[in-house]
Amino acid sequence: MVEAVSNDNFESEVIKSQKPVLVDFWAEWCVPCKKVNTVLEGIFQKFSDKFKLVKLNIEESPEIASKYMVMSLPALILFKDGKPQKKLVGLISEREIEKMLLPYM
Repeated sequence: MVEAVSNDNFESEVIKSQKPVLVDFWAEWCVPCKKVNTVLEGIFQKFSDKFKLVKLNIEESPEIASKYMVMSLPALILFKDGKPQKKLVGLISEREIEKMLLPYM
């Protein structure tokens, strides 16, 4: 299951996670975010044992989006050992996302 994160649980669910975490930064009004979400759900079903997928609504947690310099949506940031490793922005293909994840699994 894809979990929502916010200011309240970002540290415990992302920064302190034992697994790599892919954070999907999104907003309700973002049409490309909805398309990327479909792709992410497919990838997560394949690799859920290897990484966590969480969603962060930038309108509900703008401080976190600002801290990680999320300027455009959709944005994906891969965290490992509490640190951001890779970032992808825009309408991203399944292949691009998998290519980003594979070295960290």
